Amino acid sequence: MASLKSVIRQGKQTRSSLRKLRATGVIPAVVYGYGAKNTSVKVDEIEFIKTIREVGRNGVIELAVGSKSIKVMVSDYQYDSLKNQITHVDFLAINMKEELTVDVPVVLVGESVGASEGGVVQQPLFNLQVTTTPDAIPENIEVDITELAIGDSYLVGDLDATDKYAIENDKEEAVVTVVPPTEEPAEDAEEVAAEEADAVAEEEESEEKKEEE
Repeated sequence: MASLKSVIRQGKQTRSSLRKLRATGVIPAVVYGYGAKNTSVKVDEIEFIKTIREVGRNGVIELAVGSKSIKVMVSDYQYDSLKNQITHVDFLAINMKEELTVDVPVVLVGESVGASEGGVVQQPLFNLQVTTTPDAIPENIEVDITELAIGDSYLVGDLDATDKYAIENDKEEAVVTVVPPTEEPAEDAEEVAAEEADAVAEEEESEEKKEEE
């Protein structure tokens, strides 16, 4: 479990003061949830990024708040893509014995048989809803697609069962599927080419008439 230090923000928070805070490499944040008062804090941006890279998006963090240490997860965060900057973080204080539901990313592993035959791999589900205790949340769920041929699908119900967590998605929901390649029929392509040639010929004929006039 990674640790992260925070400092309690004092006084009234204005847009101007928050902008100045961010300009110094500090992220405004808030802590709330199990056994914690709603508290405005700030964390160092570089240290926060290092921590998230270490524990993952759903990892548990030991957050120092004043004289206390609170186990938290990142509930949400805001990101400014223009400035390439995290602008705010919501820390959710958690009970390590209480289950919660989070989104866990799906990672496809291998190259499907269908793809090597010209099929297209489509992934309708990029995240799965998982319910478990905070210490058992997987960083990701791998799906081996090696054996998928054209027309095959891997459903939520096909995932290996585990007693560590429960997947809340409908079992009939497709995680990944391999569809046939979509190509224009040769006849359609020929028709389009013929229509284009006729249009060019008509335009040239029209220009010739104008010149004669």
